[in-house]
Parts: sequence; structure tokens; C-alpha cells
Amino acid sequence: MKLAYRLVYFSGGFIVGIALLFFILSGKKTSCAYGLDARTLKNIRLKERAFSEKTLAVLRENQMDTSAISTLLEDGDVVFSESNTNLDSCKQYVVEGRILEKNLKIRIENCDSLATVTEANIIQK
Repeated sequence: MKLAYRLVYFSGGFIVGIALLFFILSGKKTSCAYGLDARTLKNIRLKERAFSEKTLAVLRENQMDTSAISTLLEDGDVVFSESNTNLDSCKQYVVEGRILEKNLKIRIENCDSLATVTEANIIQK
């Protein structure tokens, strides 16, 4: 069999396989969170969240609400150099990102069933 025919058969099967996967996986909440940032943020997003009074005060001062935290957990970056991941019970992560034209930095205490936002700061860059 010529190489051209092999490529045509391979391409046809590949396209049919991709189409089947597309239809099977569409509508399901599948994600590819393989990076360390993505896995950490996904773990925090799936848990119930609580907010300290200090965090709520900072958000109020800057005309934000708790949806800004949700957006940050979708689009933000985990700063592992400032995070404390060596704790046994509740690991602490620092997440920062740009929300409403402001640079927001939060500290989250990530326990087994609850993620508590303990601090929030607007940082100047």
C-alpha cells in the first residue's frame, strides 16, 4: 500500500475518532487541569468558601464583591514562593491576578472541606 493511501486512511480514522470524542465529551464538565496552578485553584474552587472580616472590608473599600474572588480563582496565578504548603492541616496559598483594573492578592487557607480567604490586598505594580 502506498504511503499516500496510508495517510488518507489514518487521517480519516483520526478525524472520526476526534469527532466521536467531541460528541461524547460535550456537555460533560471535563477539564484538563494538569498544571500545578490549575490543580490547586480547581481544588480551592470546588470547596465551600468563607471570608474573613478583613477580606470583606478590603473588597468593600475597592467596590468589589466576593465574585471578584471567584474570578481570581479562575484566572489568577498561585504564588508558591509566598505560599505555605508544608502544613499538615490547612495549607496556605497566595493567589494574585488582575480584577477590575486592579491587582488583587489574596491568601487562602485550604482545609479539607473549607477554603477560607484570610487576607486580601490591592497591590501596586
